[in-house]
Amino acid sequence: MRIFHVILMTLALLAGVSGAQAQGAFGGGAPHISAHLVAESVTPAPGKTTNIAFAMVPEAGWHGYWENPGDAGLGMTVSWTLPKGVSVGRLRYPVPETLLISGLMNHVYEGPYGILATLTVAPDVAAGTRLPVRVKAQWLACTDKVCVPESGEMALDLVAGDGQVAAADRARFDAWRSHLPRPLGSEATYAIADGKLRLSVPFPADAQADQVHLFPLGEGLARYAAPQSVTRDGDRLLVETDAGEGGKGGAVQAVLATGDHVGFLLTARPGQVAASGGGVTGAILIALGGALLGGLLLNIMPCVFPILGLKAMKLAKAGGDERTVRREAIAYAAGVIATCLALGAALLALRAAGAAVGWAFQLQDPRIILTLLLLVGAIAFNLAGLFELQAVGGGEGLAGKGGMAGAFWTGALVAFVATPCTGPFMGAAMGAALVLPLAAALAVFAGLGLGLALPFLLLAYIPALRTRLPRPGPWMGRFQKILSIPMFLTALGLAWLLGQQRGVTGMTIGLAAMLALVLLLWWLGNRQRAGRGGGWIVALAALAVLGGAAALLPSRAPAAAAQEGAALPFDEARLASLRAANKPVFLYFTADWCLTCKANEAAAIDRAETRAAFDKGGVTVMVGDWTNADPAITRFLEGQGRSGVPLYLWYAPGKEAQTLPQLLTPATLTALVG
Repeated sequence: MRIFHVILMTLALLAGVSGAQAQGAFGGGAPHISAHLVAESVTPAPGKTTNIAFAMVPEAGWHGYWENPGDAGLGMTVSWTLPKGVSVGRLRYPVPETLLISGLMNHVYEGPYGILATLTVAPDVAAGTRLPVRVKAQWLACTDKVCVPESGEMALDLVAGDGQVAAADRARFDAWRSHLPRPLGSEATYAIADGKLRLSVPFPADAQADQVHLFPLGEGLARYAAPQSVTRDGDRLLVETDAGEGGKGGAVQAVLATGDHVGFLLTARPGQVAASGGGVTGAILIALGGALLGGLLLNIMPCVFPILGLKAMKLAKAGGDERTVRREAIAYAAGVIATCLALGAALLALRAAGAAVGWAFQLQDPRIILTLLLLVGAIAFNLAGLFELQAVGGGEGLAGKGGMAGAFWTGALVAFVATPCTGPFMGAAMGAALVLPLAAALAVFAGLGLGLALPFLLLAYIPALRTRLPRPGPWMGRFQKILSIPMFLTALGLAWLLGQQRGVTGMTIGLAAMLALVLLLWWLGNRQRAGRGGGWIVALAALAVLGGAAALLPSRAPAAAAQEGAALPFDEARLASLRAANKPVFLYFTADWCLTCKANEAAAIDRAETRAAFDKGGVTVMVGDWTNADPAITRFLEGQGRSGVPLYLWYAPGKEAQTLPQLLTPATLTALVG
């Protein structure tokens, strides 16, 4: 198909067929991908650069191509006509998408996208000079059945000036810049053996990566349509796929996509690529083991152990009815595993939609925190003996039912309440689940649920363990009150988390709502002891309390004052004011996925001697976090002639920025104020 596309476009161009005529031959005079040439600044400053872009908008069902289109298609070609003193750099493409058609892999864009280029105006161009920029561009527009060669002649009429950028233009170009691949900084290593490509990419273990896919920039590195397996192995990502044909070896470049139109430009050189502990199978087994152990250890966490303790006490009361005990144990385990799978599936779906979320993602929503706070608070006061409800016993009342249904919903409650807790082995397992295939990822979440349910299953299926449980007696009442302590601690932690998200006002609203719910339940408990009802009244009132509290939560927490000596977040206006006041400033740019950055922070920046020297010298430390694409940081980096991190700048009073080496030591930094 690639050859067919080339021949088709070549014949059309050689025959002198216009773009509109070529499009008309396929059923329509209008282009299927409209293209417009736009400038970020219509008054570029002499001696400076500005960005220009091809704004591409495909029709529904049509797509354009990346610079390496894959097995089929063609990228954009351009021919510039430029005035004296103006030059244009290479085209910069956003991170593409994959589209598999009839076994052929296409690297495409199925929605609007921008292809950027840097325009440079020479310093000797006089202000007010007209700068007519002309370009003839050719591109290919395709559906899954037909391709159409399209072309257009576009113009920009610029005037040399002050380089000012309108707010709307800046926002538009910022959106395009956020989709460009960011330079990774560290070199990757690849090896080809027995027709297989194995690529090792330096990438911190705690950095987020989802929908990982390797897009080679050149031919011959990989077979585009072959499946790609991606595993984490410590501070690296290992990509394995079929090698391409005709590769020349040596250094190669590729884009590694790690999210929706988010990725990194990397350079890879031939070298040894260590095994990843058994490839995908080994990674799945390790992740399953970690999830199982993590779920098992979650049972001793303060948010889980009290409910497990209540279930164990119920087993102690149950006597020898093995069938009933085991059926309830299976129902309990099913509730735990089903909830873990549901949370895991929701997590994977949100990440597939482009949201940067992680395990316990629901805790980023203060309304969920509020709901958990009310629920855990009610459990804590119930365990403490403030009230007794006929519908609450051993956990089933939290679901409103007894027997197997109650056991199932108790398990669901345990799994949901367990997400705020963390345990050993869980971090690596959850991180692996985010880059494993879907079925394997869901298996990891199921393993977490199985580990969480395992103690209750063992008690139910091994009678010898149940016989070791203490006999029922007065101790059970005392033990239940003891179990309230970790639940109160969990409620306190949730209140603190709500305060972190929505400030003191949010925490106060949450605690007040919890108190109102507890009073309602206390009232209901007194009525039930007297043989009267009121459950529906309390249920409706509880919903009203929850809804009212959620509505009253502030939209965000008030900004906290910066701590003395703490690093300030990057702000170009704040930097300018500090320099105008002749304050020394150490500015550095970092990202969670940058290994060099993290090493420098640990070895030099976050050191006691460095902080002491900076405090003594009155140095303001400012940090730009580029973990997620930040247009303001991107613009600043480009202004410094950099396209990636790390970048370390020292502003001595009254002087221009001094660029520091990319490998820092404490001596390097302390010498700045020596």
